Amino acid sequence: MSKLVQTSKFLSFVLRHQPEAIGLTLDAEGWGSVDELTASAARQGRQLSRELIEQVVAANDKKRFELSANGQRIRAVQGHSTHVVQRHFEPRQPPDVLFHGTASRFVAAISREGLRPGSRHYVHLSTDEATARTVGLRYGLPVVLVVDAARMHAQGFVFHQAENGVWLTARVPPAFLRRSR
Repeated sequence: MSKLVQTSKFLSFVLRHQPEAIGLTLDAEGWGSVDELTASAARQGRQLSRELIEQVVAANDKKRFELSANGQRIRAVQGHSTHVVQRHFEPRQPPDVLFHGTASRFVAAISREGLRPGSRHYVHLSTDEATARTVGLRYGLPVVLVVDAARMHAQGFVFHQAENGVWLTARVPPAFLRRSR
């Protein structure tokens, strides 16, 4: 595994899920100091430099991370499970259809209960089927679910879009889901 991939996984872990694992402080919008991040990581035996962090932010194909305009702070743009972070996203009108990738072993439960965020704050949805399929592959035999986002939105469900293009909503009831062909 390349150093960029290893660092990206580490940043995902501390910026999305467990900043306390290295003693990093994040604010409610998920921002943490780059200097504190590098110092906290060093205390745990992981060497990070500002340059390496900037490379990971620039190279990450999913655009999971963002640096502040002055380059002094960093955050994960979505996918948080830590209760410290409560990102504020403006409500947005979604496209008519969105997609969710999952593994075939979860389909029965999803058809009963719908999509729920689990340990994260939101259900993650994509605008294209290929991305959803790639996400589903991470968990096993992929299944792509089609979300009737227009109908959900018309019925009062709120959608948000993170800076990296991922669509977010609190839940998707089964009535708004169908399996892609």
